[in-house]
Amino acid sequence: MSYLNFVSEYDKYPKTKVEGFKAYQDYEEILPILKKGFINKRVVVFEMYPGVDYEEVLHNLIEKLNFNHIIKIDDYSKTEDEINKMIEKNLTNDRVFGIMSHFKINEFYDESYLEKLNKLIFEDRKNETFLVYGFGASLIKSYDELVYFDMARWEIQLRYRNGMSNWKTFNPKEDNLKKFKRGYFIEWRVADRVKKEILKKSKYYIDTVKKNNPKMIETIALFKGLNKVSRSPFRLVPYFDPGVWGGQWMKEVCNLDKSKQNYAWSFDGVPEENSIYLDFNGVIVETPSINVVFFEPINLLGNKVHGRYGTEYPIRFDFLDTMDGGNLSLQVHPLTEYIQDTFGMHYTQDESYYILDAGSDAVVYLGVKENIDKEEFIKALKDANKGNSIFDDSKYINKFKVKKHDHILIPAGTIHCSGRNSMVLEISSTPYIFTFKLWDWGRVGLDGLPRPVHIEHGEKVIQYDRDTNWVKENLINKFVEMEDGSTKTGLHEREPIETRRYFFNKRIKLKTSSSCNSCNLVEGKAAIIEPVNNEFEPLIVHYAETFIIPESVKEYYIRPLNEGEMCGVLKAYVR
Repeated sequence: MSYLNFVSEYDKYPKTKVEGFKAYQDYEEILPILKKGFINKRVVVFEMYPGVDYEEVLHNLIEKLNFNHIIKIDDYSKTEDEINKMIEKNLTNDRVFGIMSHFKINEFYDESYLEKLNKLIFEDRKNETFLVYGFGASLIKSYDELVYFDMARWEIQLRYRNGMSNWKTFNPKEDNLKKFKRGYFIEWRVADRVKKEILKKSKYYIDTVKKNNPKMIETIALFKGLNKVSRSPFRLVPYFDPGVWGGQWMKEVCNLDKSKQNYAWSFDGVPEENSIYLDFNGVIVETPSINVVFFEPINLLGNKVHGRYGTEYPIRFDFLDTMDGGNLSLQVHPLTEYIQDTFGMHYTQDESYYILDAGSDAVVYLGVKENIDKEEFIKALKDANKGNSIFDDSKYINKFKVKKHDHILIPAGTIHCSGRNSMVLEISSTPYIFTFKLWDWGRVGLDGLPRPVHIEHGEKVIQYDRDTNWVKENLINKFVEMEDGSTKTGLHEREPIETRRYFFNKRIKLKTSSSCNSCNLVEGKAAIIEPVNNEFEPLIVHYAETFIIPESVKEYYIRPLNEGEMCGVLKAYVR
């Protein structure tokens, strides 16, 4: 089946060019540069993000640098049992949800061991050379040179699936959801705090995403690239994943592998999860896009958004593809007070479904029916999830037909899911992990395990006043035509994000409205974003591509790449 009447030019590898710096790739090219740079350097530190392959770096680089002593900093940490006891409360017994941690890296290390290490380096063997490497290597009291080894979140997840253990534990065959949870709630939080503190102190930055194919730049070049990104329209590097309900639309539109069974998700607008590519004269360095948020927050977010959210990007764009697939799970997201009190998160996942495409039978499940018996409803869910019955969604949950360009608003606490044969651009606030599944149509995951259901959380946040009439009046196509020719398509007043849609066949001028803008080309083959005062290089975007406009841009032009073609862009920003 074809979903387009033109050939898609969706770009899976968007890049930002950075001039004036050289990048090095492969260990053979990196090794002599570091050898030269470490002349007369007695103590060198290789700080590493958890997920970096220690053995790869050790055998291909560290052992060839001719230091008198090589120290793996992990050997000076607390034991696995001690660490597990420390993080037990944050980790919880749940497969998916933990409690956001506030640990710092020094808490995972034995202070007495570090004192002995410092004594060895700076007193006992002060005339010998040392290279200290690993997650926490920068804890030693001083060093002559620092190199930072980074890793992208999606690659970490893929390595978990391929048997990589979490940091300081041996769990190669553990449930991947539990591995991800340990990374999300513990390791990545600690590692990001380390990165914020020491990255600017490093001499070199090494991208280790591709196995045995590292890329190295001077850290000053990295920050040059991050600064350019924060002052220009840019795209993130998308990634795609299959699922039990996945569809076929993205295969065609996003130029994906046709031999795969399906694709369910695309993450193409989530800075915490995605990466950016920086192009140094043809050498592509991958860096987590959250680095732009961490180190260029004012340019990217603007003062208003930074003041409210800190170094977090609060808007998320992703795809949910059920075209020729199945229903998503019936689900609900936590209220703000519940996510704060239970999981330690600042804000919750309010969201919406913008319908990019739809079959004739496409529906959305949204809100409860009038005057349902709450206790009976929850009992029916629990019985169905125990396998004692089939949940009768028609008795309890509303179902509304949807078509292309509809916009369904889903404030937290609203029961919802997309049905089969729809292509959803999901627009939400960022903490995407907090989805309480209530019913999953009796399915198991692609790993053969039952998909996690969280009725015990969901029943505490379901808003039963969001019934049939309320949903119709408040959440479905609440379009308002604005004076500037745009259409306000949402979101609900309980949600922090506002969305505007613009249809155009000639150049129009848009403003960032004192906020970062996340956008998607929802109609037309291609459009071009151009500066008002030559402050950035034009960016071409293709159908269904998500792109970000930093707040620092203030205003920008957008026009069809093909003269006269009707295009449509959906823009989201923080109110």
